Amino acid sequence: MAATERFRQRFTSAHPSHFRLLQDLWASSLGLGTYLGDADEATDALYEEAIAAALQNGCNVLDSAINYRCQRSERTIGRALERLAGIGRDEIIVCTKGGYVPFDGSVPADPARYLIETVINAGLAAYDEIVAGCHCLSPAYLDHALHQSLENLRVQTIDVYYLHNPEQQLDGVDRPVFLRRMASAFALLEERVRDGKIRYYGAATWNGFRCAPQTRAYLSLSELTGLAEQAGGAGHHFRVLQLPYNLAMPEASTFKNQTVNGTAATILEAATHHGLSVVISASLLQQKLARLPATIEAAIPGFSTAAQRAIQFVRSTPGVTTALIGMKQRVHVEENLAVSQQPPLSAERLGALFDRSRR
Repeated sequence: MAATERFRQRFTSAHPSHFRLLQDLWASSLGLGTYLGDADEATDALYEEAIAAALQNGCNVLDSAINYRCQRSERTIGRALERLAGIGRDEIIVCTKGGYVPFDGSVPADPARYLIETVINAGLAAYDEIVAGCHCLSPAYLDHALHQSLENLRVQTIDVYYLHNPEQQLDGVDRPVFLRRMASAFALLEERVRDGKIRYYGAATWNGFRCAPQTRAYLSLSELTGLAEQAGGAGHHFRVLQLPYNLAMPEASTFKNQTVNGTAATILEAATHHGLSVVISASLLQQKLARLPATIEAAIPGFSTAAQRAIQFVRSTPGVTTALIGMKQRVHVEENLAVSQQPPLSAERLGALFDRSRR
């Protein structure tokens, strides 16, 4: 915590709520995501400049995945980390994901052959361990991907390592097989925590925590934490969730699809109960919320842009640690991080957003 506390103390102009505890690390309430963009050098350069700007403006959460932009997003973060000036690596929370088979730098001419050569023939997984031709939770494959991510990021330890959209597996296998695969993955990740390769692990999902319990893709947090306890005991390191949440997708705070001690709960409530931190993806729904209805804009006063209002909604929601925003332009970094100087919305204003009678 001492290093992230040092980063926190650099930004005295930020509102005290801007930094929140992600387990024992001080994390900025806004993080930089690296999903969008072409797999080319021009986009690499934009991200590298944006990362530098984010660190200079009080953002210490960097998020990626090995498959983002054919591994180029991780590699761009790695170069940016090596060029830090005055900021220690241990002040930054580096997060990435494994599960999807990534291309290497660009899309190959024959993706099917690439999969065979790099995964099947390499002995990292069998055919029946790969779902949808792209998703694999085989321990051998995940271990390979984790070490590739460490190399790409040029770090010795990844602070948060997510299993990427694990619900994708349920497209190809039944739930008992899925749970066995998750248990094996958790066992591997607990080993890598002991080895110092990762600090915490978690699940980065799209549909799994948003859908109804009877839905095939549904994920039960109680079930997953039970698997983590089997793998690592009460002190397990399954401690972070990532899921989409925004003004157009409010399920994380409105849909009671989880169960806590026999009572229905939202995923944010369930995460708090189980001691997990929550990082939000799609805070701007890939820029679709850069324009908002006039009624919403009026309900979130004090900001100059719709994007700032949408970001403020996410970071103000109880149970949210960090809201990720995809940012490649310095001007957008500076605009978005200006939100960090403001207090969160009150519970009354948050409630009014979904209650027309209170607007």
